[in-house]
Formats: sequence, C-alpha cells, structure tokens
Amino acid sequence: PWEKRGTWRQLFGGSRWRIGLAALVLVGIVVGLVRFSERRRAERETRLVVGEVRHAAGLFRAHAGRCPASIDELVHPPRTAPRFLRRTPTDGWGHRLFLRCPGRFDPDSVDVVSAGPSGSFFVDDNVH
Repeated sequence: PWEKRGTWRQLFGGSRWRIGLAALVLVGIVVGLVRFSERRRAERETRLVVGEVRHAAGLFRAHAGRCPASIDELVHPPRTAPRFLRRTPTDGWGHRLFLRCPGRFDPDSVDVVSAGPSGSFFVDDNVH
C-alpha cells in the first residue's frame, strides 16, 4: 500500500522524465555554444589587437631607431615622436598585453603576447 502513494513514481513515471532530460540536454548544448562563440570572439579580437601592437612597435622602431621599452611607450612616446597607439591595448578578456622587443627568436621582430582567458602567462592558453 505505501509503495503506490509515493510521488517519485508519479514524477518519473511515463514520459515526464524524458522531457526533463531533453530540456536539460538542450540547455547544456546552448550554454556550451554560447561559451564557445564568446571564446572565439575574444580570440579574434585579441589577434587583431596583437597585430596592431606589432605594427605600432615596428613604426616606433623605424622612427626612434630602437625598441620600445613597453607598450606604454607606444601610447606615451618621447616628446619628439608621435603617438603610435591611442590607448593602452587590452586583449579580448580585458587583460594587458606583454611586449618583448627584440623578439625572442628573431631580433628584427617584436613578440606580443596575451595571457589568454586565464589572465596568467603561466597557463598554456596564451595568444601570440
């Protein structure tokens, strides 16, 4: 007699549990797609900003004859040089970029790196 009174049997009986499971799977898929598209957007934005900083550093080297000490020097150059960037650039996640000049492997280039979504250069999600 007590087995028939429970609500568990009513809740999971029939096709209700299948509808709930399908809704849960659908919500999981939508959340995953939104996160994936947000990460791709941030990576595209970061690669664009990295290219702009590389170009600005190349212009700085051509104008000043030396490497910029940091990204801040591209925004606030010496008095005789023009501004190469309007503001301090950030990646798609809002983190500052790292500039190494001359480049690590090519002394004629500049390395510009984003810390990626983690915000740490020690995690292997950096964007070059």
